[in-house]
Amino acid sequence: MDFIEQLPKMRLTTQRQIILEELSKVTSHPTAGEVYDMVRKRLPRIGLGTVYRNLELMAESGVIVKLEVGGTQKRFDATTDLHYHIRCSECGKVDDIELPVQHEIDRIASEETDYQILGHHIEFAGVCQTCRSSAEHLSIN
Repeated sequence: MDFIEQLPKMRLTTQRQIILEELSKVTSHPTAGEVYDMVRKRLPRIGLGTVYRNLELMAESGVIVKLEVGGTQKRFDATTDLHYHIRCSECGKVDDIELPVQHEIDRIASEETDYQILGHHIEFAGVCQTCRSSAEHLSIN
């Protein structure tokens, strides 16, 4: 989808366009600091606060997704379709996990509570290949 179509309630500034372009290039779910490092290559004078404010604004508007899990840094995702994530419990890396979305969970939750269910987020926890390889390397030595 074109970036301009994704910004129905916001003015598309050069900064926002570049932040979106850079975020869309990666699937690593970067932190605000990592997005800042990527954007600074194209806009050397941009400040971390500007990047952070624009990421927050775009997340509030639904243009991007902000991933927040207790005790970890916020991460950002340009993919706004409902999908699941897996986080490495060792290094904090976040990846998408290719599973069909389980819409049945919403119905079950609705039946079990008096809440109107608006949706759900699922994040799996595991240890990534890099951390497993590192642990195996350390145990050999």
